[in-house]
Amino acid sequence: MNFDQRLERAIERGQQQRSFAERERAELAMTEEECKNLHSKARLELSENIESCLKKLVEHFPGFDFESIVGVEGWGARISRNDLAPRDGKPLNKYYSQLEMLVPPLTSGRIVELIARGTIWNKEVLSRTHYHQLTQLEINGFRDLIDQWVLEYAEKFSARA
Repeated sequence: MNFDQRLERAIERGQQQRSFAERERAELAMTEEECKNLHSKARLELSENIESCLKKLVEHFPGFDFESIVGVEGWGARISRNDLAPRDGKPLNKYYSQLEMLVPPLTSGRIVELIARGTIWNKEVLSRTHYHQLTQLEINGFRDLIDQWVLEYAEKFSARA
């Protein structure tokens, strides 16, 4: 690598450091009220997307019960079902399946977080967490993750059911 290439890389690193420092200053400059408003807006958009996706999943897999989640644990939705199945001539076994996705309340870390947990026939098959700083929030990335995680659960459920 010649000097010119190393010089260009050094300049790029300096610009990235400046950009990072500017984001930190912007984050500190955000008032608590601005953070709450931004988090509330993101939470509302994400929880609506979660509900929409999970309702579509219920349409394709009858037997699931849909439940909105609104409370201290966060905002989102849950689908669940109980199944009975015979096993090798023994009494019926109970099987529980669930997919829960929620956005927890705002914390002092100023992040938007998405949590997903999925169980199929008493076995955990999905446990995901994703978060972004409020100042770097990209809502479309979260929407894509919600879609991806619901599709992943649907594929796993249809393979086991």
